[in-house]
Amino acid sequence: MHEFEYVAPRSLADAVAVLSRLNGQAKPLAGGTDLIDQMRMGRYQPGTVVDLKKIPELVRLELSSAGLRLGAAVPCRVINEHPAIASDYSALKDSTHIIGGIQIQNRASVGGNLCNSGPAADSSPSLIALGAVCVVTGPKGTRDVPVEQFCTGPGKNVLQPGELLVELKFPSPAANSGSAYERFIPRYEMDIAVVGVGASVTLDAAGETIISARIGLGAVGPTPIDATSAAALLVGKSATRETLELAAEAARGLATPIDDMRGTVEFRKHATGVLVRRVLETAIQRAKGLA
Repeated sequence: MHEFEYVAPRSLADAVAVLSRLNGQAKPLAGGTDLIDQMRMGRYQPGTVVDLKKIPELVRLELSSAGLRLGAAVPCRVINEHPAIASDYSALKDSTHIIGGIQIQNRASVGGNLCNSGPAADSSPSLIALGAVCVVTGPKGTRDVPVEQFCTGPGKNVLQPGELLVELKFPSPAANSGSAYERFIPRYEMDIAVVGVGASVTLDAAGETIISARIGLGAVGPTPIDATSAAALLVGKSATRETLELAAEAARGLATPIDDMRGTVEFRKHATGVLVRRVLETAIQRAKGLA
């Protein structure tokens, strides 16, 4: 690995100042589980690495009546062990639980996973399903970006020089709501998703009719996909297998995967539909308090 400078600012203002001053010659480090490997392979050769884990805003995990605020550098292990996240933001728990092994989860963060902007990132479909909003800060101030608009291409996102992702904001879960995430991989862990799906649903008081839904797809396009049109097919309908199949078929049509060593286009499209139905079934069971 090449030589580089290491700095660990203790305030958000200092971090922005360093990133702005170095104007693209620095890389922020949340957990480093992606960045360190990329530096070893020579993909990135930053002159300075800016460690963000000493900045209070980036390691904050705060739950209130307004929802969840999740700092970009909060480790996956902390998320996995939080009981309120497991019950109220189940898809987030599902996805962070399978990002690497225990050692990786002690360092890896949802914010870092998102900023790496890999199409197959496990956290992205769950973030879409849960309606997360990215809080981005830089030399020109702070702005909010819906998570489905954050990634712009493989390994690319909306962050400009000097900007960093501070936190993710999630709305408070509605009554009778549930969410879930699943992926298909050749091995149980330490692998990249061939297809990943996150979904959330809200049911009426009787637990029979779907009144809102969101579906996020991963690894089947150059960026994570907000399957809005597929989710819209669920609204106002009974939570039956036939209804879920409508959304599954629509999601297959939204998927634009490629052939590679991990799967063919045909297989990925088929698996997309299968996982959409499964994840919706789990989300519905959780909304009913049955899972």
